[in-house]
Amino acid sequence: MASPLQFAYRTQTAIGVFDAAPVYEALPGFVKPQGNLRCCVYSPCGRYFAYATNDGISVVDASVGHVLTSLPLPMVYEISFSPGGTYMSTWERPAKDENGDATKNVKVWRTIEDVPEGQEKQPLGRFVYKNMSGWSLQYTADEKFCARLVTNEVQFYNSNDLSAPWNRLRAEGVTDFAIAPGKSQNVAVFIPERKGQPAAVKVYNVPQFSSPISQKTFFKGDKVQLKWNALGTNLIVLAQTEVDKSNKSYYGETNMYLLSANGSFDARITLDKEGPIHDVSWSPNSKEFGVIYGYMPAKTTIFNHRAVPTHSFPLGPRNTIIFSPTGRFALVAGFGNLAGQIDVYDLEKDNRKVTTIESGNPSVCQWSPDSRYIMTATTSPRLRVDNGVKLWHVGGGIVYNEDFNELYNVMWRPAAADALPAGDPLHPVPTPHPSALKYLGTVKTPSKPVGAYRPPGARGSSTPLHFKREDEGGAAHTVSNGVPQIGPNGFGRPRNQIPGAEFTRPAGIPGAIAADGGDLSKAAAKNKKKRNKKAKEGEGNATDAPGSEGGLAPPPREYGNGSPAEGRSPERRNQGQGHSSQHRSQSRNNFNGRNRSNTHRARSQSRPGHFGQSAQQQQQQQQQPQGGSPLGGGDGAMTPAQSANAKKIRSLQKKIRAIEDLEMRHAGGEKLEDTQVKKIATKPSVMKELEALEREQ
Repeated sequence: MASPLQFAYRTQTAIGVFDAAPVYEALPGFVKPQGNLRCCVYSPCGRYFAYATNDGISVVDASVGHVLTSLPLPMVYEISFSPGGTYMSTWERPAKDENGDATKNVKVWRTIEDVPEGQEKQPLGRFVYKNMSGWSLQYTADEKFCARLVTNEVQFYNSNDLSAPWNRLRAEGVTDFAIAPGKSQNVAVFIPERKGQPAAVKVYNVPQFSSPISQKTFFKGDKVQLKWNALGTNLIVLAQTEVDKSNKSYYGETNMYLLSANGSFDARITLDKEGPIHDVSWSPNSKEFGVIYGYMPAKTTIFNHRAVPTHSFPLGPRNTIIFSPTGRFALVAGFGNLAGQIDVYDLEKDNRKVTTIESGNPSVCQWSPDSRYIMTATTSPRLRVDNGVKLWHVGGGIVYNEDFNELYNVMWRPAAADALPAGDPLHPVPTPHPSALKYLGTVKTPSKPVGAYRPPGARGSSTPLHFKREDEGGAAHTVSNGVPQIGPNGFGRPRNQIPGAEFTRPAGIPGAIAADGGDLSKAAAKNKKKRNKKAKEGEGNATDAPGSEGGLAPPPREYGNGSPAEGRSPERRNQGQGHSSQHRSQSRNNFNGRNRSNTHRARSQSRPGHFGQSAQQQQQQQQQPQGGSPLGGGDGAMTPAQSANAKKIRSLQKKIRAIEDLEMRHAGGEKLEDTQVKKIATKPSVMKELEALEREQ
């Protein structure tokens, strides 16, 4: 008798059936077909193995490898079996007949049937189905009924007679359905959102379709995955939208709901980590299920059948969870664009981790029927290099390896639990095949742990929290939708924020007064009073000037909150003592001898007023000699010596701000250059010089 542990594979040129542990050899009675090989599949019961070639379909006894029956169907691309292997369905490429009508490309056959000599085997039913997804009929566990989806209804047939529907479940807009396994004979249907109505999942008992026995309505559900547990008593609904309206995910939004088949319980499963749902899987015991969710590093949690979390595994880059057939182990892995690590946990031993397997970049990962081995395979066309099959013991060691040129598919042969040997899967540890030892000899062990690249300037310093993954002690990932985030290590902070300190009020624009106009110093209040007085005098002069009676000039604008004249910081108000605003404008235009262009002068003269002054006053100001005193005279005048000191003060203040910025970067863990460290050391001398100049002012 052949070993119950058996797997089949399909490559570019051959299909093979291989006996695994303990013999590790090809099935003796199976003759490998050659040529254009399109598909191969085991029946769910494990009795039959079927494959399709250009010559037709062949059905093989999986135990010995002998061909039991064949069908002359050269254009078959997909094959499926009923749960007990009694019926077989085939899908051919869609075509049209002579009249232009679509041919019935889905055919249902009795797998093993006695046909009188001289007659051809006839299908039990024929249907038209253009897509390769969802084409197969769904059967109840006892194979008494089967069903298929058509427009606005699910048609049920007696499995022995597919000529006409036996019953119909009418549901307007239905897009998906799933028949429950086990003996319950329940069916769940999904109806998406339509005309403002929420989406709905309804559960019916076959054949009582008058009213559902359980249902759940929800929004944000364009398509769903319907996952029954092994007994058919509970249903997980994984709903997904095509577009995430909150713009947090490119792949849409996912939500998860749990329904009991008898209608006693339904709820939305609330997850405590923001992000998509990567995978969800039922345990074979039907009492618990696992979910991987959240932005990377994702969180893995086990829930009971009432959606109550019972255990959470450590965070990590994972997106796949698979329970072993016996329900003792859980496999949590990261495939696709992740590193391919596989964590195996023993759920019967306080959920402890058994091992971590470095599987590379597999596209197939399956448990063996006895929960003793894990199969990983890299297949084409996802990757056309490093194709092959590896068998790992549940304890973590590799026991078999075989490389292929182009491997398209690989699968375990299903086996019933009572047909498998009993015992502890962890002990004894099997002896590795010579191919596994050869593979281990080619694997290079890294001389030092591989880590993220660090530029030379950042080496030798601690990694800021913002650049660490959440499972390494870093900050949790959050989606900002374009809003700048302030990290706990100061990344993205404002310039006046020191790492680790409380967030302060944002500093104003340099040279500007606070927008509310409050908290002014005595000198600033005195200067504001003088400016308001001059503005009123200018208003009177503008009224007496020729041409002002017609009202062509707009009323002078009093200096208020947010005006350019008030745009000064408190430190500049203290140093300038009321002279900096006038000094800045006059020193740029008069003291340095820089004259405006003709175009600018003409534009200034043509404007009726400028900062509360009439055109005549502006012209007088432009014609004022360089050595003359500015407008307002008296106490508001500034000598050239004072102007030079003011420039030095501004320059020193700029140096102090640059030094403080370097100090903040150094406090945040950044490594500074030698010149920057020397610049920080000059801060006391710069402060001393600034204080001396401020005293002279």
